[in-house]
Amino acid sequence: MKKLLTAAAILLCIINTVQAEELIKQQSKYPDYGYMYLGADKFEKMNRKVFAFNLGLNKYAIRPVHILWSSILPEYGIERIHSAYKNIEYPKRLVSSMIQKDFKTSGRETVRFLTNTTLGLGGMYDPAKKFFHLEPSTEDMEQALTRCKCNSGPYLVLPVMNGTTMRGAAGKILDTSLNPTTYVATPVLAMVKAGLTVNRTSYMQPFIKMIESTYADPYDIARKMYGLDNYIKTENLDRKEVLENGFKTVEENPDSTPELVDMRGIDAPEDELTVAKIIKGGTNIDDIVLKSYNANNSKLMADMLLPDYNPQCPVVDSMRTALFDLPDVSDSIWNELSIWNRCFCKKIKTSSVNITPDKEDYKFRYIMQKDKNAPLAIIYPSIGEGIQSHHSVVMAKLFYDEGYSVVIQGSHFQWEFVKSMPDGYHPGLPVKDAEYLHDVTSKIVEKLENKYECKFPQKTVLGTSFGAMMTLFLADKESKENTLNITKYISICPPIDLMYAMEQVDKNGEEWNKNPDDLKNRVASTASKVIQLADMKDEQKDFQIGKLPFTEEEGKLITGFIMHQKLSDLIFTIEKTPKNKVTGIYETLNNMNYRDYMEKYILGNEYNTIDDLKYDTSLLSLASFLQNSSNYKIYHSVDDYLVNQTQLKKLKICSGKKTTLLSNGAHLGFMYTPEFLEDLKKEISLTEKTALLNE
Repeated sequence: MKKLLTAAAILLCIINTVQAEELIKQQSKYPDYGYMYLGADKFEKMNRKVFAFNLGLNKYAIRPVHILWSSILPEYGIERIHSAYKNIEYPKRLVSSMIQKDFKTSGRETVRFLTNTTLGLGGMYDPAKKFFHLEPSTEDMEQALTRCKCNSGPYLVLPVMNGTTMRGAAGKILDTSLNPTTYVATPVLAMVKAGLTVNRTSYMQPFIKMIESTYADPYDIARKMYGLDNYIKTENLDRKEVLENGFKTVEENPDSTPELVDMRGIDAPEDELTVAKIIKGGTNIDDIVLKSYNANNSKLMADMLLPDYNPQCPVVDSMRTALFDLPDVSDSIWNELSIWNRCFCKKIKTSSVNITPDKEDYKFRYIMQKDKNAPLAIIYPSIGEGIQSHHSVVMAKLFYDEGYSVVIQGSHFQWEFVKSMPDGYHPGLPVKDAEYLHDVTSKIVEKLENKYECKFPQKTVLGTSFGAMMTLFLADKESKENTLNITKYISICPPIDLMYAMEQVDKNGEEWNKNPDDLKNRVASTASKVIQLADMKDEQKDFQIGKLPFTEEEGKLITGFIMHQKLSDLIFTIEKTPKNKVTGIYETLNNMNYRDYMEKYILGNEYNTIDDLKYDTSLLSLASFLQNSSNYKIYHSVDDYLVNQTQLKKLKICSGKKTTLLSNGAHLGFMYTPEFLEDLKKEISLTEKTALLNE
């Protein structure tokens, strides 16, 4: 005990000698969240090397132990042990809240401890929350040190441990001194403590797997997430009141719904010359709509109504795409790490194909029907999404339940795809991208057919967002030279004009700069709501929500961060940036938006300006295919903020009934609705296809 307190005191002395650096007003297009929450990364060179060591240690030593542990105990047992361990940690929460003079929390924690220790069988259960609605807190000694105005000190990555700061390390030492299990001495109890430690640390594995498989630079994103999470906790933004106030705010400030006019049942005009003029922009689109369809004004209305949607604003409505889920996708009595976990997402296998000699193989995921000659579905996800995309898994479940085998590919506008392509490949020009996607898909199909000695009789490609756009460009390519034998293309919310869509992404992502004051707190508060909503979704099997607890500004903060992170990962890879060295590339990345990307990596001999790109990066360049082909289906919403009304009208005129417009949902935010799911299931139903063929 004395040694622990001495070590903590030394660390505190060091911290207090470090002068707090004043965060200068950022001049970049995007905030540097790592700097915002943790200051300058003074030990980045050492930190990156230790971080790489820890990832390797986790992969070859720690994760196997966690897999073994998770295969011995079902998920229920792991949760009960974890709950009991959290109950044992009551002293640190009590002392921390008392030092902070938060006597309400200390009193609540005391009642929780007594209730859960007695009625909850030593803390294995949480009757305090279930029956008495006493919410748990996450107080620790670092929060107490923060209250005492102790500076955080520089960011550190220590061997075996997660990233921390000097204040965080001191807090952990004090936490350890207040943990009753620290003083366990007998061999039997020491073994119990070891089991508790393994059980507790196993909860980090999903996070580690996520940053390894999703981000090009795991160190940078881990640092950002630590800084943000640490700020949320030390400022008590993880309290339930933050989420409740968010819901209260949106209820008090309802957003208006878009004004629409009925244009259901429109089919493509027969005059191909007229269509060509519309596509090229040579004729006023509103005049064409009025003359061709006798509409009484130029607004569009949906073909499919979502009467119970309760729209907020387009950018927040788009976030409802996170609600897209299906039962049994990840349900199991076993932990995700367990070898016995056989839920749907764990049945999906991972394989790879080589696209470019001397380059990394391209990974893909797939699941086969028992009948290996079943139809095949191929999924292209949204921009920047990899093969682990949750949306892709849910789509795979939809297809699999209908009798399809399924292949999940990553976005071509993603760092893993680029690592497998030839040097100099820069995604962003759809016609060329479609050629690369064609080659990758062809090799994947060939590999599976050879491996399982089968032949897929039908193939359906489904894409979302940018993947939806590429689905249609691939369809156009295949309509001229059919080599993949794809029978159906389904496109959900494709950008109609890619340059326009990127401009909207840039505009939303950079709006933080209009109100930079208190950005640190606003971002953390928004992130806290996201985390709490995710926890609610995991805890409640019948999770339903009418509105999201975010303002339009908060929605732009979230989507702006996500979209810029995807772009940063891509450029990080294109520039072949080493992960374990200090390069300063983030000064460049924080000043690059999507337009900058297109100007730097796409413009060249063929295209001199962004305006030169507009036609070839538009769906409307596929006018002939859209008008004359019948093997595709497009879903869009009338309030998608990545398109405008004029673009939707042009698309509708070209495609007619092959495009279904939904009344709400903005960009992909309608995918969880029963109306959309029912229609999509009909679209992919093999039973209905068989009936049509028989007719």
